[in-house]
Amino acid sequence: MSGGRVYCIVAIAGACVLVIEILGTRLLGPFYGASLFLWSALISVTLAALSVGYAWGGRLADRSPRPARLGLWLGLAGAWMLVVPWLRDPLLSGAEHLSLRASVLLASFVLFFPPLVLLGMVSPYAIRLRASSLERVASTAGNLYAVSTVASVAGALLTGFWLVPWVGVTRLCYGTGLLLFVAAALAVTSERSGRARTLVLLAIALPAALSLWWLLHPRWGLSAQVRYLQQSPYAEIRVVDKEDKRYLLIDGGIHTITKPGTDEVYHPYVHVAELVKELFPQPGRMLLVGLGGGAMVHLFAREGWRIDAVEIDPVVPRVAKEFFDLRERDAAIHVQDGRRYLSATSERYEVIFLDAFGSTSIPFHLVTQEAFARARARLAPGGVLALNVEAVGWQDEIVKSLGATLRSLFPQVLALPIAEPPNQLGNVILLASDRTMEISDEALGHPIDYLVDDYLHWRAVLRNHAWDNRFVPGGGQVLTDDLNPSDLWAERINLVARRELHDFFGRGIASW
Repeated sequence: MSGGRVYCIVAIAGACVLVIEILGTRLLGPFYGASLFLWSALISVTLAALSVGYAWGGRLADRSPRPARLGLWLGLAGAWMLVVPWLRDPLLSGAEHLSLRASVLLASFVLFFPPLVLLGMVSPYAIRLRASSLERVASTAGNLYAVSTVASVAGALLTGFWLVPWVGVTRLCYGTGLLLFVAAALAVTSERSGRARTLVLLAIALPAALSLWWLLHPRWGLSAQVRYLQQSPYAEIRVVDKEDKRYLLIDGGIHTITKPGTDEVYHPYVHVAELVKELFPQPGRMLLVGLGGGAMVHLFAREGWRIDAVEIDPVVPRVAKEFFDLRERDAAIHVQDGRRYLSATSERYEVIFLDAFGSTSIPFHLVTQEAFARARARLAPGGVLALNVEAVGWQDEIVKSLGATLRSLFPQVLALPIAEPPNQLGNVILLASDRTMEISDEALGHPIDYLVDDYLHWRAVLRNHAWDNRFVPGGGQVLTDDLNPSDLWAERINLVARRELHDFFGRGIASW
């Protein structure tokens, strides 16, 4: 086999390894969240598969190295990538009863271990095919592994920076399969035996043709429920209509619920969080970290608050404007990381609301003592730092630790619970300030006053329930940049949230 052909095959295989690993986060993220556990599972499965592939490929290479056999492995890996999108949903349905870690490991293993083993076999086999003498084995191996690694770097950058947002996950799976069929054809066509060459080419011809058709075919239409589906640089974003409500889902977690054509917002935590407005005699400035569909912006802007909204994902503001009626004049939107904005800005705010939490795990760098200190430095005198957290129960460990971290910086900390009964999954709003925080009964609004309007009555019940059950979160450890186990606590919360989400929407809503 010629040198150029071998290097090309090794480069394709190396690039596809990283493409598959990154694809794994987007294939499984909508179900489990792109959490620390998902990345750990994918990296572990990748390394284990490559190890098996290296060992197995090396042993087979010592027996009877033939280009047709290499082509067969590449073709099998390509065929597997064609069926991954089809295998995903039934596999995840079967693993629903497992813990989050177990289900993530199982899904990663079943979906990605086989093709990665086959790709791991390529390099040692290619070395045996390419090495012309014992004296040149080391330099041949070094060159081939260097090419494979450089191609892996290129594949990772292309996939994460451009291909996932532009092409989409399903098409990228098919495209990866087609690319592996190309590599298989390169290997097979250098086979001297005409019979072996013909058999292997016939074996990969049909799946290669299917891969090309699926790649070029227009994307399957969205269902009547799924109004929008896009892979952004940070997450999978969906807009889903169910009955008379509209939902924004980011990596499978609900971030906004509205009723189209009205100003009504139906995510319960939003109405509890807006109680922070009642702590001020007049509208001021608010910094919102985490835009979502812009529900919080609506509630504050219509009462005269001036708002800066920080959102790391550039797709989210576009979706908020197109599907959730966010207006340009309602907020100045800054597309960047919330902590970086807090470090760079010199502005002062009456309210800073950290709402970058919802699906998967909490962004750990936003809930440490150091992050809260930066937020505190940007508060105006008498300002309030608020944050939204999802928890299983009012006294969840994550609520206690966030409260302890806030109390290390603020003399006044309150937790406003939403879930009922108190041991259920739900949001908790935490408020922290240098001053006493009190809200009058008149500002809360009594539910009896709104009996003729179901929406306003529901809103008043939420507000009164949260305020009447407010408490000072006790216990817990102070979270720092150096030590922050919030990912571990979020795993348990995430598992409960995912099961409830799947029960609510049904499995079909998560299909491409």
